[in-house]
Amino acid sequence: MTEPLDHAGLYRLMTWLSPSYPVGAFSYSHGLEYAVENGTVTDAATLENWLRDLLLLGSGRNDACLFRHAFEANDDPERLKEISILAAAFVASSERYLETTAQGRAFAEATRDAWPCAALDRLLSVAAGPPAYPVVVAVAAAGHGLPLAASLHAYLHGFAANIVSAGVRLIPLGQSDGQRVTAALEPAIAETAALAQTMPLEDLGGASVLADLAAMKHETQYTRLFRS
Repeated sequence: MTEPLDHAGLYRLMTWLSPSYPVGAFSYSHGLEYAVENGTVTDAATLENWLRDLLLLGSGRNDACLFRHAFEANDDPERLKEISILAAAFVASSERYLETTAQGRAFAEATRDAWPCAALDRLLSVAAGPPAYPVVVAVAAAGHGLPLAASLHAYLHGFAANIVSAGVRLIPLGQSDGQRVTAALEPAIAETAALAQTMPLEDLGGASVLADLAAMKHETQYTRLFRS
């Protein structure tokens, strides 16, 4: 049975994963900027396909797995340290590393200031370096007693919605197209969230090679609007 999410929990997830939360998510495209530049992503259909692959086969899937394990390890400092190190080491490029650790740091600072909890303090005390974004969000959710399933779902929605927003600006697309892409990704987000709840860390990995290459090539792209 799915653990219920009360109004206070819903309020926190909506706040933490909204575009207005001060983590700087709007400045990252997750490699999409290069994919648009080289003609791989050109319209709503190709953006939808790009994001579905990220969710089911790439960084979205891995983030969800790391999120679940960090959530469950939030009161085990040694295990949490191991997961935090793994999450930071598992990114495929320097810009992806910047993206996840800068957002993780910003999320930790904003949340400790407005929504303090012992779990976040514990994570920052044991982390060997800047913690990755999914790890920090997971620990905050666990520390505030939020249910795993809803927290995972909200995190993945925020992950996808931010890249859709980047696509709307880069391709460019109309706002209606952006919302249609977001709606079409609902099954992929649900599938990824469900998979992550049973996925061992040993299954981390992916098959979204073009996305990883796009993130690497973005580092030397001549003109850029985004940091990744």
